[in-house]
Amino acid sequence: MNTDRRTRLGDAAMEVLAEHGGRGLTHRAVDAVADVPAGTAKNYFPTRDALLRAAAEQCVRQYRAITEELAARGPSPDSRRALVAQLTGLLADVAGPGRTRLLACLELQAEAARRPALSDILDPIAASDFPGMEAAQRAAGLPLTPAASRTVTLALHGAITHLLAGGPATIAAAGLDDLDRFVRELLDAVRPE
Repeated sequence: MNTDRRTRLGDAAMEVLAEHGGRGLTHRAVDAVADVPAGTAKNYFPTRDALLRAAAEQCVRQYRAITEELAARGPSPDSRRALVAQLTGLLADVAGPGRTRLLACLELQAEAARRPALSDILDPIAASDFPGMEAAQRAAGLPLTPAASRTVTLALHGAITHLLAGGPATIAAAGLDDLDRFVRELLDAVRPE
């Protein structure tokens, strides 16, 4: 089968999930977003579960591409200030170019609660965040315990859901209306300067 078309359909499935949620994920919707003839998605992914798996696999590919891009930009942040800037940038991406991917991933995680095969596909994304975040914090000179590093990672994961939902009262209550301040205060709470 045509791998470019397969990837295009996986991207379209992610867009449908981000725009319409799990209930909106149909073969027809994916065909429309991918701008391919009717029935194309069904030929590549005969069942809804196959469509979900395709979207999950595409989320993993995109995540790996992003982490490889970050690694190619250079070494981990070498100071607390550089780490704050990097984490602030990652959170700002939630409302920008990363929004579709993150919304799709959250929809897939909800589906994974009922479909263990999806959980197996998605697990490497979050699992790799923990050692990656610990390495970045250590490189920035923060003396951390694994528990402190996990706390930062989980707080960032939680922040993402609130940023995606965009509720102004929640964003203000969580301190997410100033991302730089949020990250600085999070690091200060775990490891004061």
